[in-house]
Amino acid sequence: MIQRAIQSYLHRHSYPILNPKAVLFDMDGVLYDSMRYHARAWSETSSLHQLISTPEDFYMFEGRTGESTINILFQRTFGRDATEEEKAQMYKQKSELFNHYNDGATMDGATEVISNVKRHGLQTLVVTGSGQESLLSKLNQSFPNCFEREKMVTAYDVEYGKPHPEPYLIGLNKAGVQPWEAFVVENAPMGIEASVAAGIFTIAVNTGPLPDSVLLGAGADILFPSMADLAAAWDDIMKACR
Repeated sequence: MIQRAIQSYLHRHSYPILNPKAVLFDMDGVLYDSMRYHARAWSETSSLHQLISTPEDFYMFEGRTGESTINILFQRTFGRDATEEEKAQMYKQKSELFNHYNDGATMDGATEVISNVKRHGLQTLVVTGSGQESLLSKLNQSFPNCFEREKMVTAYDVEYGKPHPEPYLIGLNKAGVQPWEAFVVENAPMGIEASVAAGIFTIAVNTGPLPDSVLLGAGADILFPSMADLAAAWDDIMKACR
């Protein structure tokens, strides 16, 4: 399965080799078990503003910047973008609710994946649509000496959020590698679309409520049901690249 996925990726992009030197990790739903709290906070904030939404929307929107998510909801409900004041107020309310609910738990298996990545000598970077300082500042506590702030790509670093490839192209630049020299680990369709558009081998982990078909349909090269399963398969993935 792994070898076939790699060969398909190389053929599709006309790359001669997959030679990983860096792994670009999404954050929510990959490193932290936090997406349920984001979805709850977004849903409750949307209700406060009488915006049309469903809880599943926020798993589908995951990876977008907060501003982009808010504009989608305003366009759907009122046929217009939110004002700067509305965006600031709504994102502040959402962030406060998220911080209230979030327990800061890391995703089961995330530490083991990172340990395996480091053991193989690969760089580790974070590429997230989040601007939640409460999580960004915790990364070094949760995963000591694994993520340098100058090598993080966040909502503050991009003009276009996922599904645009810009966040992952910036990540490649910060790592100093080419697309065929990296892996992306993602759990959300928007993030997968961004990674695929950037030409990177994309590993999906289905840690949320969306069916596998949604993540594979977004273009993931290979899918694992959890970070723990990805950790168990990491040596095989690296062997298949040789």
